[in-house]
Amino acid sequence: MTLEQKIGQFFFPAVFINDTEENILEIERLIKEHNIGGLTFFHSRASAATNYETKKKVEFNDNSFERLKELVVRFQKCATTPLLMSIDAEWGLAMRVEKTPQYPYAITLGALPARYEYLAYEVGKRTGLDLKCAGIHYNLAPLADINNNPNNPVIGYRSFGQKKDKVANLALEYLRGLNEVGVLGCLKHFPGHGNTSVDSHLGLPILEETLEELMENELVPFLKGIENNVDSIMIGHLAVPALNEGKNTSATLSKPIIEGLLRKQLGYDGLVISDALNMHSVSKLYDKKGQLEWEAFNAGNDVLCFAENVAEGIQEILKKATPERIEASFNRLWKCKQKAGITNGNTDPQGQFDFETTSILNRLIADKSTTKIKDHNNSLHLFEAKNNEKLAKLSLYKNTDNLFFKSLSIVLPSPTFALETGDTAAIQKLTDELKEYDSILISLFVPKAKPLHNFEIEDSVLAFLGDLFSKKKCILYLFGNPYALKVIPNLKSSLGIIQVYQDFKEFQASAARQLLRNSKCRGTLPVKVKG
Repeated sequence: MTLEQKIGQFFFPAVFINDTEENILEIERLIKEHNIGGLTFFHSRASAATNYETKKKVEFNDNSFERLKELVVRFQKCATTPLLMSIDAEWGLAMRVEKTPQYPYAITLGALPARYEYLAYEVGKRTGLDLKCAGIHYNLAPLADINNNPNNPVIGYRSFGQKKDKVANLALEYLRGLNEVGVLGCLKHFPGHGNTSVDSHLGLPILEETLEELMENELVPFLKGIENNVDSIMIGHLAVPALNEGKNTSATLSKPIIEGLLRKQLGYDGLVISDALNMHSVSKLYDKKGQLEWEAFNAGNDVLCFAENVAEGIQEILKKATPERIEASFNRLWKCKQKAGITNGNTDPQGQFDFETTSILNRLIADKSTTKIKDHNNSLHLFEAKNNEKLAKLSLYKNTDNLFFKSLSIVLPSPTFALETGDTAAIQKLTDELKEYDSILISLFVPKAKPLHNFEIEDSVLAFLGDLFSKKKCILYLFGNPYALKVIPNLKSSLGIIQVYQDFKEFQASAARQLLRNSKCRGTLPVKVKG
């Protein structure tokens, strides 16, 4: 390859699976004309993270997976150099593609006891096999971020938790599973996106820690990853003035952070990939097309993820970079392509999904992660009509046909109620109906995993819950992000709280078994939650 062709390898533009033919043809043109190194797949333009706050509606397409496979084959056919296909599949291909296997969030795996951390390896392995079914050999996961800020708007449930060693262990297990089946992994977001309160898709977070503080906490999972020869490390769009001569420059564009700290001080010589260059924390910095791509490359990134100015970026790098630096980045990328086996022409989709094995794995994780937050030993007496006490079951944000209630119905027959919205008339009606009951078993299916707007739990529902806890004997089963417990009023008045993490059918069935048997919960909270 010429130097210009080698530079083309550093560019991984985005592909939207559900896009127009016109846009797909444009990607084909980039492949043919610029010898780009790979692609990063997203579901659709409306689902892109930078549109998270907008009103654009995501149009679901049951054929997304078949379309993804077709695009992978189509793009590989027009590539002179095999493309390294990548995707962000932290909790499985389902993060981006409908009707594909989904695994628990990282925070759920963070609840596993040490002896069951191998289940993170199984999640990595199954995810890798699923990606290969689509012809994808590079997963931009897992997070090595330590989530020590409960108000973090973007990391939260995507992190394994706030204990540095546990985050490191689970991340390495997940990576080991990916590698076992020939898929590359990526630790992100260096030097640590956990202790931030700004979403870097929309603005620039600033970390105030010193290098010494980072070495003691945020950098620990990355250090362990480097010791274990992690395939790649993604640089986060966050500023760390203490590492960057006091400047609030994104780490993605900081030579002191990438070349100085990561390369020289920490001794990492693997592949370095930028976070998506369309993210608003960096995408609006330069008026001249190609300048952002040059700045990111010059700072030390080998791969430019979601690069939007391919032709201009290539020319800027060709004009300004030394041949030695171009060769070094090319060699790192080529080693990854060789490890993934694609340089031998092994690029086509392989295998079929195994939904049954996915379900068995999810059930195992459910059984080992469910966490008892508030003791309710012997609370089953509440559900036996002692002293003429009456029990009701209440489902929030799911109807009464949920599997948790159905699994309880034979042993615990009782009236069931549901509240699927915060409609005030419905809440008043429900309040009146529950007056005659002494004990309430509440299943709260948290609407959203992100903390924005109290996880989409409406204020009227929160007020209703607070009132219920203060007046009735209540046991709460929370299906979803445990940080949601922080926003629920009067939790101290509840008799018991069980944290279940996911609303998958396997988790609902597991929770019902735990309740009926009053069995031990093996999980521990991976984050601090007051309530």
